[in-house]
Amino acid sequence: MARITLDNLAHSYLANPASDEDWALKEMNHVWDDGEAYALLGASGCGKSTLLNIISGLLRPSRGRILFGDEDVTDAPTAARNIAQVFQFPVVYDTMTVRENLAFPLRNRGAEPGYIAARVQEIAAMIGMEDALDRKARGLTADTKQKISLGRGMVREDVNALLFDEPLTVVDPHMKWELRTQLKALHHQFGHTMIYVTHDQTEALTFADKVVVMHEGRVVQTGTPQELFERPEHTFVGYFIGSPGMNLLPAQVDGARARVGGHEVALGGDYGRPEGRVEIGVRPEFVTLTQGEGLPVTVRRIEDVGRHRIARLDFEGTALNAFLPEGAPLPGDDVRARLEPEAISVYADDWRIAPTRAIEEAS
Repeated sequence: MARITLDNLAHSYLANPASDEDWALKEMNHVWDDGEAYALLGASGCGKSTLLNIISGLLRPSRGRILFGDEDVTDAPTAARNIAQVFQFPVVYDTMTVRENLAFPLRNRGAEPGYIAARVQEIAAMIGMEDALDRKARGLTADTKQKISLGRGMVREDVNALLFDEPLTVVDPHMKWELRTQLKALHHQFGHTMIYVTHDQTEALTFADKVVVMHEGRVVQTGTPQELFERPEHTFVGYFIGSPGMNLLPAQVDGARARVGGHEVALGGDYGRPEGRVEIGVRPEFVTLTQGEGLPVTVRRIEDVGRHRIARLDFEGTALNAFLPEGAPLPGDDVRARLEPEAISVYADDWRIAPTRAIEEAS
């Protein structure tokens, strides 16, 4: 196992990048702590797979260094990095049995036959393939083959890191949950450094100790699922995490008040007078429908999702979402959306800013 450090790392697929847009990965400095389970989360095209391939050695960065512990591995081949990587689509040997596929990484390393047999049996139980060990991989379904790929990635106990590049794309929904649970169990048992690439927030939030959120080639926030939900440091994190995501409204902020359209909204702190493109953000959980207090809104529709309902609202042409407890009545004709001051974040040019002082101190 190893601590992985990205030192002034950047990458472009162009020979002579001339502008910021030419870089698939903008310059970053980041540390993946030894033994942690990370999810690398972001929309398609944000640079997740590029970064993973650089860590694994399949791609050399245009700039910067990669260190495993204190060793510079920037120019080291994949085989020398002692990592296991599982790709989005299954990579198996069709002419081998399931047992032989799972045993292959151990046999390559010269492990003892008794250990190989025991370890293969353990991993087969983990991926639910004990009864198929002697079947040839040829003819198996894509999701079954991907389970073999996952098993082969997990079979070695001595790796520096386990890297997963959207590994559950072709796996059926029920098995996805089981395999995520098994991956977490494996991490708790052996303490491998794990990096799990996904665009699915549910996968990220249920798998990882810490989530690394990427946007347009940059790491915009690293934190626990709770930290990402409660204190999104970038508007993309607020929008991307949550279902639905954070409400964002253009605003003018002056001290402990924000002007949104022609209406004032109280804030939970004194933010001074931030410059740039200023927005306030509040999650739907902290928007309450009332009468006579708050932003005037039009209710477009109500969606019942079981434990609560989602009110889809319109405020002066801007979409706004609010959660309604199951069974709670809607207000009458004059519907207002009240934003809880303590739950409002203020952003300038997409980045969260801290209040200069709490509202209690300001008053």
